[in-house]
Amino acid sequence: MKHITILFLVFFSLSCYAQRDYQKNYFDNGTLASEGWVNNNQKVDFWKFYHNNGRLESEGHYANNKKIKYWKFYHTNGKLKDEGHYGKGQRIKYWKEYRFNGTIKSEGHYVNGKKNKWWLFYDSNEKINHKCQLENNIKNGYCLMYKNEKLISAVKFSAGKKIKEWTDYRSFRKENRLKDLQ
Repeated sequence: MKHITILFLVFFSLSCYAQRDYQKNYFDNGTLASEGWVNNNQKVDFWKFYHNNGRLESEGHYANNKKIKYWKFYHTNGKLKDEGHYGKGQRIKYWKEYRFNGTIKSEGHYVNGKKNKWWLFYDSNEKINHKCQLENNIKNGYCLMYKNEKLISAVKFSAGKKIKEWTDYRSFRKENRLKDLQ
């Protein structure tokens, strides 16, 4: 009986291992489109996807066919496009987004696949252009506008609609609490 149990465990572990395969997929022109691990017809572990020009498009981890952990995405020229974390197939935590030339475009938090909390937006010289409070991809709260790294105005939004704008600190302070900017 003991030998049968051991034999069954060995057979079971080998059959489970045999279901996990390394898969490569190709574009019609023969270039590699994607590669990674599959278990029971679902993407698992580390995967890479390629643009049809052969350059890397994205790379990251899967669990049960859903993106998880840290991912990187690339423009067709090979420069970094986006980087951040996934949880259950949705963007979560802190992300950075880059322009085609590789300069930083924006950075901020995702919650359940949507931009939330404070986001920083950069000009083409990688200087902060504005900071905005977002809720479910929509401006909701304050946006602080900058020019040459100096604060020039503050704008308040509610559900994407502009409520009011202040161009000097004194008038802003009269109508708002600084802790609202947290």
